[in-house]
Amino acid sequence: MKQPFAKNEIKIAVIGGGTGSFTMLSSLKRYTNQIAAIVSMADDGGSTGVLRDELGTLPPGDVRQCLVALSDSPKVRELFEYRFDAGTFGGHSFGNVLLTALEKITGDFSQAVETASEILRIHGVVIPATLDNIRLKMEWTDKSIILDGERVIDSEHFLYDPRQATLSLTPNASPNRMALAAIEQADIVVIAPGDLYTSLGPLLVIEGIGEALRKTKAKKFYVSNLVSKQGQTDGFTVSDHAKEIERFAGTPFLDYVLYNQEAPTKELAGRYEEEGGYITFADTESLSTMHYEAVGGNFLGAMATGSVADTLIGKRSLIRHEATEVAKLILELYRAHER
Repeated sequence: MKQPFAKNEIKIAVIGGGTGSFTMLSSLKRYTNQIAAIVSMADDGGSTGVLRDELGTLPPGDVRQCLVALSDSPKVRELFEYRFDAGTFGGHSFGNVLLTALEKITGDFSQAVETASEILRIHGVVIPATLDNIRLKMEWTDKSIILDGERVIDSEHFLYDPRQATLSLTPNASPNRMALAAIEQADIVVIAPGDLYTSLGPLLVIEGIGEALRKTKAKKFYVSNLVSKQGQTDGFTVSDHAKEIERFAGTPFLDYVLYNQEAPTKELAGRYEEEGGYITFADTESLSTMHYEAVGGNFLGAMATGSVADTLIGKRSLIRHEATEVAKLILELYRAHER
């Protein structure tokens, strides 16, 4: 088995998928070449969903974003992110199509990711959390309600409290051994911000991931979401988010929870509310009683301007962390502990 880390540098494992992982990886790679992105494999919407359904391949979308985040080759980054805006390939990114083609050629998604990593000349390694072809399921057993598929769950306005629901994968997923090794060998593990029920949960409920997080000697950080998601996490506080993260993992593993304490401008708040999202409330009184240390910072980044319309994915959040500040704080807290 290939080792996730090799050199004698600080070793950082980032767990997540989508934009949250992209922003964290883009900043953390400035501190080390020894960085492992452990990526959710439950995506079945947009371009990824079409490729999965039509070609029977594993989902490339979140993997592609992490590869691009860890690359320093501007032209190749641009190529991987290029999205066709018309015709048969309308809505597909070139990177998704290439990863799918590489999987078809090699018959091995891990090999496809490794080849794409060489093309992009990335710092570190991108690791699928599982290599099983899984689908996400969310179930309220007492209500006899089942939601099947990441795309369905992502678009749902929950009728009942999601904290009472069970998140699982069908079939039961085996963890990628390289992902477990990355967690075990890391100095720092970062749970990136992201949708609780469709980005982070599907990764943390994989059997073995929670146990690896409990056992590792790494310092474990969770970067709390900036805003709530309409119809899903309305009214969730910072500690509510952290509780769900640990519920998915099945163990109270966190050492630090980082949260935003910066008030948005009127314009930014208005844009949040247009998306049905509100700034996540930092319930400092509750946070002070937890087993982890909660640390606030000014983490609101500039609004994203968006890019070429993605007709297969639809609306993307314009809300972003100021990941440079988050990364600096993570390294400061880690170094202070190591002294």
